[in-house]
Amino acid sequence: MTTGGFDPSKDPQNPGSYPPPQQGSYPPPSQGSYPPPSQGNYPPPQQGNYPPPQQGNYPPPQQGGYPQQGGYPTPPQFDNTTNYGGSNFGGVPGGGQPGGLGIRLGARIIDGIIVGIVALILAAIFGATDNILVTGLFSGVLTFAYFVGLEVSQGATLGKKILGLQVHGPAGTPRPTLQQSAIRNAFTLLNVIPFLGSLLAFIAVIVIAVTVNSSPTKQGKHDQFAGGTQVVKK
Repeated sequence: MTTGGFDPSKDPQNPGSYPPPQQGSYPPPSQGSYPPPSQGNYPPPQQGNYPPPQQGNYPPPQQGGYPQQGGYPTPPQFDNTTNYGGSNFGGVPGGGQPGGLGIRLGARIIDGIIVGIVALILAAIFGATDNILVTGLFSGVLTFAYFVGLEVSQGATLGKKILGLQVHGPAGTPRPTLQQSAIRNAFTLLNVIPFLGSLLAFIAVIVIAVTVNSSPTKQGKHDQFAGGTQVVKK
């Protein structure tokens, strides 16, 4: 013990007074004390345990609906005989081909001759062959009755039958109804009008001829007014 508790072995001015640090007093770090990571303890992935994909179990594409090509349904095919608004655009549902302007004009001439002969006979019976108003009345009313009566009952006038034509109703029905035939032949009554009747009837015939010739289905204005009647070649 020194004065004031001073220990000469711990004098900072005498570094050698400190005992040297002990070497080897601490155990070296253990090496190899940790078990090595286990290798090969995990089971290998199973191979061959998954069933193969099934083949041949899928039903074939349905026939009769929309045929599937390449997994995508093909768009529906439109029938060119579809009726739109009572007019047969693109085809004739009732069969046959649309009657052209030339053959229909020939049938109209034949019918005109037949009606004209009958009108003259009736005018002669009534003693009115020299009266143009009476002959016009006869020809107008008789023409209307002739066309409507034969179209409704037979589906064609005599001139059309001779040339193999048939008048169909809307949507290809075998013949027009009384109302439909009356509408499509109403222009023939223009001859009944005094003085201007023949001119108006001629203008109506020109309009009908132009619309028939420009229509892909050979339907004139009178056919459109009647709901879609059509003259076809059998």
